Amino acid sequence: MKEAELTDAERLRITEAFERVPYAKLIGIEVGQIERGTATLHLNIREELKQNNSIVHGGVIASLLDTAAAFAILTVLEANETTTTIDLTIHYLRPLGAGRASAHARVLRAGRRVIVVSVEVMDEREALAATALTSYLRLT
Repeated sequence: MKEAELTDAERLRITEAFERVPYAKLIGIEVGQIERGTATLHLNIREELKQNNSIVHGGVIASLLDTAAAFAILTVLEANETTTTIDLTIHYLRPLGAGRASAHARVLRAGRRVIVVSVEVMDEREALAATALTSYLRLT
């Protein structure tokens, strides 16, 4: 059975939510495609995001993963619900040094209290750079 498409009101809520995340703006995360249970976010790699070996800092990749997961989750929440990350396990598979990275997040299970999401970060050639499994706790 196909999941219901997002309504215009839900899309507006998600857009407005992204506008309220100053940290995402600070590092340059951009919204790509958002559908029910999934989100794709992008990040243009800049010198300011690199560590001393001229590759993107792991914390930046973690931020991209976590933000993509949060927006995939937002598509399955009611308007009055909020969540917070309770764990984030990342596997860094290849360094990112230039170009544009994309994070693809997919809700695996949206339980009554815990939501589990899988996220992959790809480089601009679609090579897998990192994977993550994360859980969020429903707060309200």
